[in-house]
Amino acid sequence: MRVLAISGSPRRNGNTDILIHTALDVLAAEGVETDFLSLADHPVKPCIACGGCFRGDEVRCVQKDPAFDGILDRVAAAQGILVGSPVYFGSATPQTMALLDRIGYVARRHPDLLRRKVGAAVVVARRAGQNFTFAQLNYFFLIAEMIVPGSNYWNVAFGREKGQVQNDTEGLDTVKTLARNMAWLMKKLDG
Repeated sequence: MRVLAISGSPRRNGNTDILIHTALDVLAAEGVETDFLSLADHPVKPCIACGGCFRGDEVRCVQKDPAFDGILDRVAAAQGILVGSPVYFGSATPQTMALLDRIGYVARRHPDLLRRKVGAAVVVARRAGQNFTFAQLNYFFLIAEMIVPGSNYWNVAFGREKGQVQNDTEGLDTVKTLARNMAWLMKKLDG
């Protein structure tokens, strides 16, 4: 079993990455293979609604974009997808949504790309906007027919400057619980 964890933050090693790696540490301890993708390192172009993903039988996006190359293979190889984003003006980052839109359109043509995989979101906010962003990411999982595990609270944490999220012990504990539940669910679905 493998989880692809996507950090939608344009800041390397920031609060979103810290939350993602907190979850990945728990998943690895639960025996789940992990794969980390930082959108700070892969500035994916947005979907251009060309419809190319609906032509032919190949699971692909026809847009020429070196940052996107190989991502669909990583999604296909994963049984779980963990997406993290900071809150930017009340929503997920443009980087996060560009990637999810591209994957989502391909999945509309090839539903088994995401169907019945486990999807989970973590969100970092300075002060507000976390509930909408959390819902926004979960809407993606739900429309793709993914299975969304819960935690003991919403999967959000607070911090603005790099590392501040480490002061939010409740947020970190919530993400750890989410990761344990994600591992448990993936094992049940695999078994």
